[in-house]
Amino acid sequence: MLEFRGASKQYGAIAALDDCSFSARSGRLTGFLGPNGAGKTTAMRTVFGLVELDAGAVSWRGQPITPGTRCRFGYMPEERGLYPRMRVREQLVYFGQLGSHPSTAVEASVDTWLERLGLAARAADRLDSLSHGNQQRVQLITALLNQPELLVLDEPFSGLDPLAITDMSELLVEVADAGVAVLFSSHQLDLVEDLCQDVVIIDNGRIALAGELEQLRGDVPQRFVDVHYRGAQPEWREIEGAQVVESGVGHARLRLEHAIDVTGIAATVERTAAIESLAYQPPTLSELFHQAVAA
Repeated sequence: MLEFRGASKQYGAIAALDDCSFSARSGRLTGFLGPNGAGKTTAMRTVFGLVELDAGAVSWRGQPITPGTRCRFGYMPEERGLYPRMRVREQLVYFGQLGSHPSTAVEASVDTWLERLGLAARAADRLDSLSHGNQQRVQLITALLNQPELLVLDEPFSGLDPLAITDMSELLVEVADAGVAVLFSSHQLDLVEDLCQDVVIIDNGRIALAGELEQLRGDVPQRFVDVHYRGAQPEWREIEGAQVVESGVGHARLRLEHAIDVTGIAATVERTAAIESLAYQPPTLSELFHQAVAA
């Protein structure tokens, strides 16, 4: 388990990290969320010694992180850390060997991953001749080469098309299922909600919310009702304690501040329309996120 305990980092008057405590568990996907400038990248860089904390600590499996420990980690920075004019396979082998692994093992791993991610035919090409999505794949291979115990990814889905997002999502699930702790940042909250068991939300350098996603959703007292209907728009104001948070043709999402008999909502709708579906549920991750950063 990767664990942050009271991690703090100050840049002049700006607190990039302010007494941050959270964890990322092995065998699970943890989504690391926050507005731009919230402290996500700073936190990730501390894991790899690229940023030195002013206070607090980051540990792996209860022990301080050393250079030797980091050889068992994989990192994918938001800003690509590869050589654009270098050949794909050549630089993957180079990066793999930096971890003091035998050359034959590194080369075998490189070839396996190139084949796995559909890049074997581009192995001899320069990196800058590849599409953005394929360059992202090469960067990911760099992080995965030496079978890491921890995988830290900063905005890995940025700029990817839907097919590439699906491919990367499936791969991250596969990696986590193999026992790796996966921590990744993203602004695509619907994607994080689909993939992650755990989430951490940071805002202005402080942890606003952290834990198992389903438990966090269940702990919020408000509930939501999604209604799809055919006909005239119902008189939502007649429902005491309900607030419309989203509305469109034939659809509305209501926030309930306290327990309400859902049959009363159904009755209100049926005065003017026919119900196609009605779902009573906890908040989405997007709603949790907006509540946390607005607090």
